[in-house]
Amino acid sequence: MTSKKAVAIRHVHFEDLGTFADPLRAAGFAIEYRDVGNADYLSFDPTEPDLLVVLGGPIGVYEDTAYPFVADEIAMLQARLAADRPTLGICLGAQLIARALGARVYSSGIKEIGFSPLSLSAAGLASPLRHLADVSVLHWHGDTFDLPRGAELLASTPAIARQAFMQGRTVLGLQFHPEVETGARFERWLVGHACELAAAGLSVADLRADALRFGPSLKRAAAAMISDWVEHIDD
Repeated sequence: MTSKKAVAIRHVHFEDLGTFADPLRAAGFAIEYRDVGNADYLSFDPTEPDLLVVLGGPIGVYEDTAYPFVADEIAMLQARLAADRPTLGICLGAQLIARALGARVYSSGIKEIGFSPLSLSAAGLASPLRHLADVSVLHWHGDTFDLPRGAELLASTPAIARQAFMQGRTVLGLQFHPEVETGARFERWLVGHACELAAAGLSVADLRADALRFGPSLKRAAAAMISDWVEHIDD
């Protein structure tokens, strides 16, 4: 199989490709991480990778004054999206894609943190997200976005109306975290977001138990979803 290149933009070390990594490698992708904090992390041709994945992080797209790299990532995404190159965004990544497509990103006023299922739209049921039907996924966000012009809404929850969107076949934005590893490596999330969890009054023990409870079905469904999507991005 001819190797393809997937570049993953990583904002915090523990929010990586997680369970998506093996299905992407099985689909022929060699994975390269680009980490925020390395001076040259955006020093590549935005249109060159066969797949770009922009991962999550605990900041807002609108905090570009405090985090100037946000504007650089949006500019990079605008160049890639204009070329209609395959692009996946998860949580902050989805918000960055939405902003690059001209949509507003803003605080939702709530913290949606924990495992719960999605409500899929008709478009979602006809998309790779159908593999996530009736599966509890991990939500971990306080921001939301308007649906970009020309995009299809795929999923919602009672708390947040816009959980996933696609624009054509090549652009997929996921507000939630299907990629999360829910075994021992989930501890990285609990430690990394300890202050946020304490401020929200959430139980670390309950999150850990839910990760073990829902993790196996989520891993299977997430692998099917990402495999389905990458198989058809060039159709």
